[in-house]
Amino acid sequence: MDLGGYANRVAWIDLTTGTVEYKPIAEEDALKYVGARGLGVKYVFDNGPQVDPLSPDNILCFMNGPLTGTDANMSGRMAIVTKSPLTGTVTDSHHGGWSAARLKWAGFDGLVFKGKAEKPVYAYVENGQVTLHDASDLWGKGIHETIKILQERYGDEKNLSVIAIGQAGENLVKFACWVNEDDRASGRGGTGCVGGSKLLKAVVIRGKHADRPRPKDKEAWKSAHQRALATIMDEANVTSPRKGGLSVYGTNVLMNITSNMGALPSFNSKVTSFGERAELISGEWVKEHILVDDPTCHACPVACKKEVHIKEGPFAVHMESFEYEPAWSLGANCGNSDAASIAYLIDRANDWGYDAIELGDVISLYMEYSERGYANGSGLAWGDAHGMVEVARKIAFREGVGDILAEGTGKAAAKLGHPELGMHVKGQGVPAYDPRGLKGMGIAYATSNRGACHLRGYTPASELGLIPLKTDPLAWKGKGELLKLLQDIHAFSDSLDLCKFSAFAEGAEEYALQYSAMTGRQITADDVLKIGERIYNLERYYNNLCGFTGKDDTLPERFLKEPSTMPGSEGHVCELDLMKEEYYRVRGWVDGVVPESKLKELEII
Repeated sequence: MDLGGYANRVAWIDLTTGTVEYKPIAEEDALKYVGARGLGVKYVFDNGPQVDPLSPDNILCFMNGPLTGTDANMSGRMAIVTKSPLTGTVTDSHHGGWSAARLKWAGFDGLVFKGKAEKPVYAYVENGQVTLHDASDLWGKGIHETIKILQERYGDEKNLSVIAIGQAGENLVKFACWVNEDDRASGRGGTGCVGGSKLLKAVVIRGKHADRPRPKDKEAWKSAHQRALATIMDEANVTSPRKGGLSVYGTNVLMNITSNMGALPSFNSKVTSFGERAELISGEWVKEHILVDDPTCHACPVACKKEVHIKEGPFAVHMESFEYEPAWSLGANCGNSDAASIAYLIDRANDWGYDAIELGDVISLYMEYSERGYANGSGLAWGDAHGMVEVARKIAFREGVGDILAEGTGKAAAKLGHPELGMHVKGQGVPAYDPRGLKGMGIAYATSNRGACHLRGYTPASELGLIPLKTDPLAWKGKGELLKLLQDIHAFSDSLDLCKFSAFAEGAEEYALQYSAMTGRQITADDVLKIGERIYNLERYYNNLCGFTGKDDTLPERFLKEPSTMPGSEGHVCELDLMKEEYYRVRGWVDGVVPESKLKELEII
């Protein structure tokens, strides 16, 4: 394959036999599905839809794309792709930092694990080779300690990355995740649970920046790179270093904004605002009181990470990063406005190794369950930070009620006998946007191919006025069409693999120019959207083969039938059925199913 940006090497590791086979990427696959998310999904698709997520037959893919590890801005992302034990759908979850870039520098576009080891193992990756090593001494340890031990074992910290699971993954918590560099998580979908089922504890990668890919067309790359950087640096954009809200306050710049507009689901989504208490867990409050550093990822000038230090008290911790999503899930969602406890809980999630969004969703579920008297006098009160830490521990180690909550929001609510209290789609808990106040998020959650998700198509970019294409957050018309556009462009950028935040500044044209210059294959902005559409439809086709249809593209009834009572969205519900009709029409789907004609049009079959 003669495309720039690729190592053209994927390691297929059979954990059952302990053997490794090295294969090039089929050029047709690279042209159709690019890399990272797209290529990983193709591998999962080819492995078959009927596989049990926790069986040795499921595959676990660590993938990068043709821009990963290059000089492209915000190109430090890795996609971990598998069939999800949480949702039963295909899933991909991305993390930042340097592990993805180092995987490319070590000579790989991906690592694909299959089978199950006889005893715990970790993989070591360097110079185009993968070796497996005994991890028995690491099993039972948290992620922070595991990373420290492996860094000390291999040294050369500036060129070394460690991706690991914690006790949650080992104990098959359905929303367990992989974490690298202590706090950068591939959070959603239970990829760490799949790792635990295979007895795969960690992946250690050594790669040097000097070995990064060079563009096929250097002159075209210089122009494309400068254009992309100019958009990121533009002071009109939220990405502008040290000036834009994302750079100054991190993702948590949104806390006050969404709360004030009645779009912050609080107290397990019973209400749509956290009122004045939102300020106490906001990006502004963090910057003023506990911020100590602004770390960044490979090739990123934005530096959205917000490292904090709680110096004393029961929640003393030094951690990165105090993000909007977990600050919401463990804060407003649980009636908790104690920023110190939220930082501590995020750190626990990053050490025990599970998705901090799902963690807050199952805890808030348990809190409402308790409030309604279903817990028989025990349970957990809103805002009980100490109680939250204990329940979080029980989930990681599957003790008591934690064993039920470890199944994730949808299954836990059903097991507790009150499925109506679970705020989820297809088993995965909802993120930090209430679809009664941001209507686009309603159709986005419902039609996401990996369960409730804000990142498949980030409609708030438009509804909050962060991009030139601005829409009314309380209007449902046009949101199906908007969502398709964003889902397709995000599917492409996730396959490059660029940070999602690049889309706050860059568009299909910038992506096309960078891809063309790096690979030497000329594509247009229309091609970007067509490739993204193909990837999104392949995911949907896989889910259809798993049994998912339009009836699964739904939302918790709370969003559909209980009007918001808070300023900004008062009186509103989410008009999901109207948006679904519009969305299916522009997608060309029939009741959530991709017809054969669409599959042929997109050259999927």
